[in-house]
Amino acid sequence: FLSVTEDLVRRRAEHNNCEIFSLEEICLHQQDIEKLEYLDKWCRELKILYLQNNLIPKIENVSKLKKLEYLNVALNNIERIENLEGCEELKKLDLTANFIGELSSIEALKYNIHLKELFLVGNPCTEFEGYRQFVVATLHQLKCLDSKEIERSERIQALQNYPELKQKIREQEQAYLLKRAREKEEAQIKMQQRKDKKQKQMESKLGFDSPDSLQNKENHQTEGDREQEAWRTVEDNEEDRKFWDEPTPYTPESRLETHRYIEEKRRAKENTRGSKKKEKPLQTLVTPEGKVLNVNVPKLDFSLKDDEENNQIILDLAVYRYLDTSLLDVDIQPTYIRVFVKGKPFQLVLPEEVKPDCSSAKRSQTTGHLVVSMPKAREIILGKQNVSTSIKDSYCNALQKNARSRQVEKLEVDSSKYSFPDVTKIVHEKEQIGKGPIRLQPEKITETKKSCVDLEDNEEV
Repeated sequence: FLSVTEDLVRRRAEHNNCEIFSLEEICLHQQDIEKLEYLDKWCRELKILYLQNNLIPKIENVSKLKKLEYLNVALNNIERIENLEGCEELKKLDLTANFIGELSSIEALKYNIHLKELFLVGNPCTEFEGYRQFVVATLHQLKCLDSKEIERSERIQALQNYPELKQKIREQEQAYLLKRAREKEEAQIKMQQRKDKKQKQMESKLGFDSPDSLQNKENHQTEGDREQEAWRTVEDNEEDRKFWDEPTPYTPESRLETHRYIEEKRRAKENTRGSKKKEKPLQTLVTPEGKVLNVNVPKLDFSLKDDEENNQIILDLAVYRYLDTSLLDVDIQPTYIRVFVKGKPFQLVLPEEVKPDCSSAKRSQTTGHLVVSMPKAREIILGKQNVSTSIKDSYCNALQKNARSRQVEKLEVDSSKYSFPDVTKIVHEKEQIGKGPIRLQPEKITETKKSCVDLEDNEEV
């Protein structure tokens, strides 16, 4: 049987960032759930719970949902009302189109003091004589039953006849429960017969073939397969017609049986389609001679741009906007680029050699396209030389301009008109010895030593 799984709950909690511990509302309708469990442990904060159109036979594992205000379990296989005492805040309960025949089980709802609305339309108990009066008299807190407001006079009248109503309902309940017991027994016998029939069919299909018959089957496999397929199609159509034409009572068992029959047929079709599918040959990306081919298996639009300014080649691949990036695999080689989109290869031979190590791949935030920038291998070096030369020239020109602008214009005056003495010529210039102030003294001393070789070096003098 199918039950509530954590994966299912998380997928249905997208509006809450897939967090289930703080979830207040969840919709689990039409999920073929056959057992209700775990929700009272995972989602303690739930206020609204939708479980309509499933195969749930029993209300259970919801008693710890203290904050639950609305529970919808319409179109299920529920036969009695139970296990709702712990839902202290329950205000609305929808049990439309179930199999509730034990009407006295609504007495369990007396503890749900905040319950205002109850829906029991489409249940066998609604056909009981005095059904509405019994519910109105039993549940004093109710304001609305089956979309019809309960008036004060209606409640007073129902309470006056309550003992008689209760007795009538008990009698009708007993008759219904006996009928249900017979239906369950018949459904069990029918199910066993169907299993036996299926087992015989399987045995007849498998058979106990002799070696000769097996050899013949191998020799004429194609023809046999065709005949067998045609026979199976006719047999399946006949079985379908019998199943759907056979009159059956509307019970939880028949509903469950129908669902399982449909599921079985669906799986059989999937298996047949899977066996018919031929494995497609792998796409050739590189020929045996080593020639790289242009391939576009995902059939995506693309554009290849030569960006001369930045010395690079740009590929714009129009991948699907909402495709997850983890489904893209980019492989850049010096002479070609290969992109796997959901396993389908896109390959393109590049017009020039590129540098894979310096390349980058990004997704556009607006379009979702894959944009791959691939710097050219040969032109990057040339581009740098040209750029450096031009920068150097422009820099020198700028320096020359600055030097010209900084030149100070001096005022020229005739020296003969000056009456002041020339101060610059007062001290006579000495012959410069050596090449600088540090080396000046040592060289002078060495020269003195050379010129005065005959002199005696007397320390006292």
